[in-house]
Amino acid sequence: MENEQQAQVAGLPRLNEPAPAFKAKTTHGERSLEDYKGKWLILFSHPADFTPVCSTEFMAFAKLHDQFQAKNCDLLGLSIDSNYAHIAWVRNIKEKFGVDIQFPIIEDLSMDVARAYGMIHPGAADTSAVRATFLIDPEGVLRAMVYYPMSNGRSIPEFLRLLTALQTSDTNACATPEGWQPGEAVIVPPPQTAEAAEKRASEGYEYTDWYFSKKQL
Repeated sequence: MENEQQAQVAGLPRLNEPAPAFKAKTTHGERSLEDYKGKWLILFSHPADFTPVCSTEFMAFAKLHDQFQAKNCDLLGLSIDSNYAHIAWVRNIKEKFGVDIQFPIIEDLSMDVARAYGMIHPGAADTSAVRATFLIDPEGVLRAMVYYPMSNGRSIPEFLRLLTALQTSDTNACATPEGWQPGEAVIVPPPQTAEAAEKRASEGYEYTDWYFSKKQL
């Protein structure tokens, strides 16, 4: 109970509940969560503009932008910097690294969005957002969130993989095993009754035991 209260005080969102609504100024004009209705959204924060680790992450997101778009997913960055800083940084990345950042970045000087999503961790920094990443589905429901420390960059291909896994689970009512990649077998939901467990071996799946079976999609 105490941990639950602390989470609520910190503004931490919860999986499988509506993601916190927001309306904010970005490098592409005003954006709100409602604007992304009907699409997946990856909302991710970074500590500050013009920092080396963040620059590598943004370039990695940009290089996979078309692949995210092909999966009906938009990208939206955030840091507690001004829009002017964001624009200057995006221009610098294009000039120095030849990478065009095509997705918007939220200006969150008020820290309203960062607080709503639990991006501010005083133990890590007083006024910077940690490396937090949120996957929000087309209904506006938070489906996954991942936090990284200030010192270490995220693996952007992992978020593309996770997005694909979530979409696969939704479409096929299945789970995916560790490190699952498209084309590999998925996990069949375990039976919920003793009678169903008894029948599982004869149902044509890649059977290991009553609780663990796979199938090809």
